[in-house]
Parts: sequence; structure tokens; C-alpha cells
Amino acid sequence: IRDRVSTQSTWEQKKGEREMKKLVLGSLAAAMVATTAMAADYTLKFSHVVSPNTPKGKAADFFEKRLEELSGGRIDVQVYPSSQLYKDNAVLKALRLNSVQMAAPSFSKFGKIVPQLALFDLPFIFKDLGHLHRVQDSEVGTKLKSMVTAKGIVALNFWDNGFKQLSSNAKPLLMPEDAQGQKFRIMSSKVLEAQFHAVGANPQMMPFSEVYSGLQQGVIDAAENPVSNIYTKKFHEVQKYLSISDHGYLGYLVVVCYF
Repeated sequence: IRDRVSTQSTWEQKKGEREMKKLVLGSLAAAMVATTAMAADYTLKFSHVVSPNTPKGKAADFFEKRLEELSGGRIDVQVYPSSQLYKDNAVLKALRLNSVQMAAPSFSKFGKIVPQLALFDLPFIFKDLGHLHRVQDSEVGTKLKSMVTAKGIVALNFWDNGFKQLSSNAKPLLMPEDAQGQKFRIMSSKVLEAQFHAVGANPQMMPFSEVYSGLQQGVIDAAENPVSNIYTKKFHEVQKYLSISDHGYLGYLVVVCYF
């Protein structure tokens, strides 16, 4: 698992570097609109829910470094990982209130404002990351971002975590029927809910910050996560079985508030 996390993180860093310039310039322009002659006092708070050593965590830290460099220190970026400020289900409201200026929620968190983003929750729809990125870089991705922006939250770009795997305490997940009756933690997504109902499982919506304790205490039996999340959140300490399924994708949409 460690080798897979390392390989994935390296790939994600390269992908992030290709997109970072556009992302930084977009955020820089937005931030500068909000500043006056006393721009050195401006603070941009970036909230996310995962560990700093995940693909998103590393990208957020790299963004902090680059924006502060490009602004000559005039903009102070403060990254808050691991739900230190807000859980994913609360961060969009916080953006609208300007309590936080930047976030990168998973696509499922946009379900109430742009349900079309649930496209990325569909299982086995993408052949590989190359196929996925061609969709995100096409008119489809551009249209989805414009739909979010039209709702009052500026969509900048897509970030990857990776494809999801299945973990369980009850039994190895080798065939679809092995999931029957198991309580799976899911993000708030009608697509993911239907996915697990289809194999006879019992989906349970739960904030990411509560998954470890939920698995430890038996509130849930199983979960779906990219390997980086499993490893960095130490879910392997409270799960017996891991199935490398690559059945679904977990990604994020980087957004900023209107200033």
C-alpha cells in the first residue's frame, strides 16, 4: 500500500503542477480584487478535510507556497487540513459567508446546487485517469465549472485523489454478493447510495472525520476510499480486508468565494 500511495502521490504532484499556474493566477486575481493599498494584511483561508500528506493536502500546501511567492508576501495563505475549520458539508456555506475563502470539496458536496457533478460518482464509468482527465478538460468539465460559478461560488479547477477501493471488517469483498448486509460509509450522494443498495449493502452517510471511530466502534462495517485516504487516516488499523477494485473515482473541485 505504501508503494501505491507513493506512486499515486508522485503522479498527483505532477498533475497538480501542470494545473497550478492557472489555479494560482485565478486565486491571485480574486484575492487582489478584495485588497486595498494595505494588501499585506490580506489572509486567504483554505479549508479541507484530509491529512496534509494526501494528494489534496500536498497540493494545498504547494498552493500556499506558490501564491505567497507570486504575491511577494502580500497575501497570507492559511491552510487548515483535517476538518480543523469546517467539515465538507459545511464549507460551502462558510464560503458564501466569507468565513473561509477557499476549499476543495468532493463532488458529492455540490449535489444540492449542481447535481450534474454526480457524474463523477458513477461506478466504472472511466477507463483510467487519462480518460477521466479528457472528460474534465473537455467542454463537459468547462460546463460543470460554469454551472457552479453561476450559483455564486467560483469554480477554479479539478483536483484528483484517485480511484476508490473497498475495505471491510466483515468479510473479504471478492464478489458483489459479498457486500450484502454490510454497513458501508458513504459520502452524501444519491449515486453512491444507489450503488450500494444495488449489491444489497446498507449505505450510511457519515462525515469523513468520523469514519475511523465509526469503523473502530462497529457503527459501520466497511468503506470506500482511495488508498491514500486509507493509509493516511490509518483505516487499515480498524479494517481487516482490502479489495483493490478501482470501482469509482474521488476528486475535488477547487472553489473560492466571491470577494
